[in-house]
Amino acid sequence: MRRRAPASRVDLATQHDIKLALDVQCQQLIQRRLLQAYPASRFFGEEGSVGDAEADWRWVVDPIDGTVNFTYGIPHACVSIALQERRVRRRKPRGLPEGGNAYETVVGVVCDPFADELWTAIRGASTQLNGRPARVSQRARLDEAMVSLGFGKRDAVLQHLLPAFRELTPRVRKLRIMGSAALALTYVATGRFDAYAEVGLGLWDFAAGALIVECAGGEVRSRELPDGLHEVMATNRRLSRPLRRLLPDPLSA
Repeated sequence: MRRRAPASRVDLATQHDIKLALDVQCQQLIQRRLLQAYPASRFFGEEGSVGDAEADWRWVVDPIDGTVNFTYGIPHACVSIALQERRVRRRKPRGLPEGGNAYETVVGVVCDPFADELWTAIRGASTQLNGRPARVSQRARLDEAMVSLGFGKRDAVLQHLLPAFRELTPRVRKLRIMGSAALALTYVATGRFDAYAEVGLGLWDFAAGALIVECAGGEVRSRELPDGLHEVMATNRRLSRPLRRLLPDPLSA
């Protein structure tokens, strides 16, 4: 995956998104390794899912988060892997959507091959970055805060977050739109960003990163939307209240 030249094999391209053959190849490799080691688990990935939908354990994987960046040769993309455990084992009503809250993330891993950075988190323990403890920032003032926003491609999402962009721009130190949800979350966990918000994420985009933020002392608020996508806001906790006042509903609800 580590390359800086633009990727050439594009399987599907729309105005706002790109799917590479490499996405599928990476997922198949990760899927094969994980299911060989844990054959009773479920594999739930951006490029498709396999295994028992009622399994007590499932892997949630984004093989390349930041595909458009990667395609254009921008070295800001990563691999995101989460292990989730069923909250109420063997008693969840059948038919609950894949993205539902029947599962809890217990392990999160995000790898940025371009920067040689590996974030790991185990629920109940501290987040690690390349084997060293990582913590969220201690900044409590908006005018000192670095905030990352993500914009989906649907008009409803733009209508939701554009007011937030206008409200936040004059109040924070800087806003950044980087193109990888998983890395934005790890940056909150490491104190590079103080907060991150986006509407329209797949579970694979944030499952690992959310645990990494929480285990680094931060706070993550998420909610599944009717279409199966999610809204997410992650902060260093100190900025949660002022940001909730500025961000429009439903994140501020």
